[in-house]
Amino acid sequence: MGATGFPGASPGGGRLRLTRRGRLVVTVFLLLLVAGLAAILSPASRAADPPRPVETAVVRPGDTLWSVAERHRPSRRPFAVIDEIRRLNGLEDHTVHAGQRLVLPARR
Repeated sequence: MGATGFPGASPGGGRLRLTRRGRLVVTVFLLLLVAGLAAILSPASRAADPPRPVETAVVRPGDTLWSVAERHRPSRRPFAVIDEIRRLNGLEDHTVHAGQRLVLPARR
């Protein structure tokens, strides 16, 4: 035993010596600490951006989902736009009524 009563301790209270496992534990701890600080201090992602206001359309007399889709999203396939309009508005069928307000799919 060394002078301090611990096996392997140096008599003069010299430097702290770590085993290979001890160095690994300290290194992993420091890496986790740095990663945690980076996560806390990093700028917010785009997910925190405020949502864009939804675009709506008011159904005119004589309108169908097809005419609404062609008028508001002319560059897209009408069937795809109709499916999205139905999904966004919870429509069970293809019937719309004059004055009804429909949420439109986002522009691409």
